[in-house]
Amino acid sequence: MINLAAIRPGLTGTAELIVGPEHTAPRVGSGRIAVLATPVLINVIEAAALAAVEHLLPQGYQSLGIHLDVRHFAATPVGLRVTAVAAVLAVEARTIRFQVEARDERELIGDGQHARVVVNVARFDERVQRKTLAAGAA
Repeated sequence: MINLAAIRPGLTGTAELIVGPEHTAPRVGSGRIAVLATPVLINVIEAAALAAVEHLLPQGYQSLGIHLDVRHFAATPVGLRVTAVAAVLAVEARTIRFQVEARDERELIGDGQHARVVVNVARFDERVQRKTLAAGAA
């Protein structure tokens, strides 16, 4: 069993992004209005969760996102900074649960919960390779 004792409720991580044209809904295919795209917001939220815990994982392990329940309720135009914060709520076996929120320079723009599972990278890569080989045989 993996030891995740260093990861405790209350740990936080942050990630930031200055919204550029490449981060807008039309550029990523998620809408027509040139504001921060929801998929990009999710990326910043996941980066904040990584910043909170990834450096505390044992060598050979990393976390993978497995669940997102996020509201994106305010638009952010090009040029504004977005900051996401992820706070560890709980560690259950190999799953780490986070409370997340994102703000731009004016207001709260999104919030929710996120979960990540801790995996052994070598074993994970083996499973991916088996799947790749099976797909090639089909």
